[in-house]
Amino acid sequence: MKKAIVHFEIGCGNLSETVDFYRNVFHWQVTPNEGSNSAAIDMGKEAGLPGHFNQLAPDEPQQYVTLYIETDTLEEDLQAIEANSGKTTVGPVTLPDGRRFAWFEDVAGNKMGLITSQLPK
Repeated sequence: MKKAIVHFEIGCGNLSETVDFYRNVFHWQVTPNEGSNSAAIDMGKEAGLPGHFNQLAPDEPQQYVTLYIETDTLEEDLQAIEANSGKTTVGPVTLPDGRRFAWFEDVAGNKMGLITSQLPK
């Protein structure tokens, strides 16, 4: 599997304010995700990667941008990250649709994400 960047996430402390900013400045189409403090970003297929805004709890990170690398070997990738002086910072976590993700920190301190491409069978 090609380990490509397939998704991005923009953190914020105020979801509606952040969504309004990006809608007004870049004219992005944003759809709130029911039952959560997140909203999907749709820039159109030709425009770029899919992404979402995410408002975490006040004691969690508020300003961040995370790029997600698609994987079908989440645990193996996390082991390789740690074997090469990186560290797992979140997860693995199962999403409501069954896919899984984790956050990691590379040797330079950059925070990135891994996300599974397939739903469990």
